[in-house]
Amino acid sequence: MTQVSLEALAAAVPDGAMLALPPDNSLPSVALAKALVRRGARGLRLLGVPVSGFATDLLIGAGCVAEVQTSAVSLGEAGFAPRFSAAVKAGTITLRDATCPAIHTMLQAAEKGVPFMPLRGVIGSDILAHRPDWRVVQNPLSDRPDPILVLPALHPDVAAIHAVMADSEGNVWVGRRRECATLAHASRKLLVTVERVVPGNFLEDERLAPGAISATYVEAFAVAERGAHPVALLDEYGFDAGYVAAYARAARTEEGFRAWADEHVFGHAARVAAE
Repeated sequence: MTQVSLEALAAAVPDGAMLALPPDNSLPSVALAKALVRRGARGLRLLGVPVSGFATDLLIGAGCVAEVQTSAVSLGEAGFAPRFSAAVKAGTITLRDATCPAIHTMLQAAEKGVPFMPLRGVIGSDILAHRPDWRVVQNPLSDRPDPILVLPALHPDVAAIHAVMADSEGNVWVGRRRECATLAHASRKLLVTVERVVPGNFLEDERLAPGAISATYVEAFAVAERGAHPVALLDEYGFDAGYVAAYARAARTEEGFRAWADEHVFGHAARVAAE
């Protein structure tokens, strides 16, 4: 575990990597997404865990993305994700449809170190026609016909989250969002932005240990205040609906997106947010 700058954290995401991002209600690192845009990242294969939101649309709009695997991409009450929708229509990204339970199941298989895990509930859906890597097999423990879906373990190259805080030992605290721990365990590398660094060791505190991810799983972290903005961060700050709505309006066109990014990713607004 190493504390680094935000720019160094972005440099640790190689072009072409499978980058796993949690949804807007579960600690995404928008700060890292903006840093990847500034770096000019290319060819990223995004994994929505299990759905995708603001950070995904931002990265697509900036030309950083080659593929998205997710069960949905949405800006919530602000509507459809405009740059994602435009990219799908133009055929500039590959879309791999999934379901929320399927994505979690594949990550859980990776977490447990097994090659696959079974799942019910998807059989009969036309999604199977588009996922040759998902296979329906006979339940080997049943003497009667009993088809079941088996899903391959999924090991993202990099997972990125924004946590409330890191401690002196490099443990990070994600509170009640324990699905981030599964993501950390399943991924080859976990990069974290945090609001602040505090003294002590979360794992030695009975109140904080249940919400902590051990430094064992953290490749590096960087301090990025309000790094989840405009989405909410637990009890730290709320969802900035006005900011997202303004983005959605601007990003309806490529020109509008570029103007928005010039201000909020590269320009004065980005510097003010960093301060």
